[in-house]
Amino acid sequence: MSLAEDVKMVVKGEVLDDARTLETHSRDASLFKVLPKLVVYPKDGEDIESLVRFVNDNKSSDPTLSITVRAAGSDMSGGPLNESIIVDVTKYLNQVGEVKRDGTSVEPGMFYRDFEKKTLEKNLLLPCYTASKNMCALGGMIANNCGGEKTLRYGKMENFVESSIYVFSDGRSYEVKPLNKAELEVKITQNDFEGSIYKEIYNLLENNKQLIQDAKPKVSKNSAGYYLWNVYPEPVEGAESTFDLNKLLTGAQGTLGIMTEAEVSLVSVKTHHDLIAIFFKSWNDMPAVVNALMPYEPESLEIFDKDTINLGIRFMPEIAKKAGTNLFSFAAKFLPEVLIGIEMMGLPELVVLVEVAEESEEEVKKKVEKMVKEIKPFKIWHRVIEKDSEEERFWIVRRESFNLLRKLVKNKQTVPFIDDFCLPVEEVPKFLPKAKKILKDAQIDANIAGHAGNGNFHIIPLMDLSKESERKKLLPVADKFYTLVAEYQGSITGEHNDGIIRTPYLNKMYSPEILKLFKKVKQIFDPLNIFNPGKKVNGTLEYLESHIAVE
Repeated sequence: MSLAEDVKMVVKGEVLDDARTLETHSRDASLFKVLPKLVVYPKDGEDIESLVRFVNDNKSSDPTLSITVRAAGSDMSGGPLNESIIVDVTKYLNQVGEVKRDGTSVEPGMFYRDFEKKTLEKNLLLPCYTASKNMCALGGMIANNCGGEKTLRYGKMENFVESSIYVFSDGRSYEVKPLNKAELEVKITQNDFEGSIYKEIYNLLENNKQLIQDAKPKVSKNSAGYYLWNVYPEPVEGAESTFDLNKLLTGAQGTLGIMTEAEVSLVSVKTHHDLIAIFFKSWNDMPAVVNALMPYEPESLEIFDKDTINLGIRFMPEIAKKAGTNLFSFAAKFLPEVLIGIEMMGLPELVVLVEVAEESEEEVKKKVEKMVKEIKPFKIWHRVIEKDSEEERFWIVRRESFNLLRKLVKNKQTVPFIDDFCLPVEEVPKFLPKAKKILKDAQIDANIAGHAGNGNFHIIPLMDLSKESERKKLLPVADKFYTLVAEYQGSITGEHNDGIIRTPYLNKMYSPEILKLFKKVKQIFDPLNIFNPGKKVNGTLEYLESHIAVE
């Protein structure tokens, strides 16, 4: 029998291996193409348990067997791509329980756009959503430990996963939740697979405590490697220490188990807000301005550069159409910014959008007044925008300019390969000229946007990957770029995770000793390498290079 026929014997859901389905699941939002053998749409958690047991039983006769879970397929790192079995959870595992602030149960195939509609009905929000929130699903958000514009105030996904249910490599489902010391001791004494996981991870953390603590990236956002420092941190004074494997599993890209359900906490929506748009003639003042504003807890501090502004101008007719208006009406809304540009004698080098949100209008106005006072000493220009419709135009320009960039630039595509670095904010003005020089020397055009408060930036290169000469630039440029990130004590990925694209470069950030611990973690959870191989550990530059999509 074929692999598809064998798998159909053990699951209730659909099992497909037709060319169209395989082709669809061979791509995500990354620059890779990896053709799977099979796509399974599991009906429930029992199907996933059965599939894991099937792979376990047949791994010795077919060592290539493995399972990679796919949700929305919006990942930019190649995380959900695999040459064996893809488990697509969006068709059936897409339910949500009663929406509650302290814990809402959700399945991995639930699209965030649908989840948000339900939470907003109760004036609640999962605030770590990404810029791709209209495309992504909760499973991918948890697997990547996602973050976005509101992460500055609320933190990444790891802050919101209260508990979860995972199928581990023995083919059984387990609840994962924070444990106090007494509960942890009980788990460790269990004479089963779950007990061995807790015991071995606990020993690994205790035996390497200082090494792990020293390896923790000194940045506000990090998605690189396994988050060993988060599992059993030193307790805050007056609080009890907790041991929480969710802190390791969130962001592990499905390499340690398959999540079938998670309980996530939410925050109340702050209904009153204003926007401060700040215009800079250079990057030099940005860190000091950001540091002056941070104590006021802005909802977000988003940034885009002059090249992005030029994109907005270039694509203004298309953006106006997307906004549901005509070009003249949409462009007229930017007259105040045009006047600022005249005063600055040209386009700003960068724009920072500071969103201020609180429970009352009075709180917002007080904060805005104080923040404006803080930035007055700097040689910058600013404008306070109070109307929601006026605020939205900035977000439309930023979001749609990049969407249109992907579609309308002839013979070129956006190539996410150095797209998500995170630095200490004060290092940005020193880092960026060197980073831009790497790109300029390689004759790669790129735009920069990101999260100023976190020092997390997205570089959007434009390249023609149908040309071998262009593809040959990727590895040398990535090597130089990530070496530079490491030199400035940064993270090679603040949000988008490792996947195929960055796993081979983890040695830029972490010592050989830490990389060995990462491999040990993988071995503890997944001794037969069943789950999403080649991500987080054992990824190679050869595999990366050989799976770049050229069409």
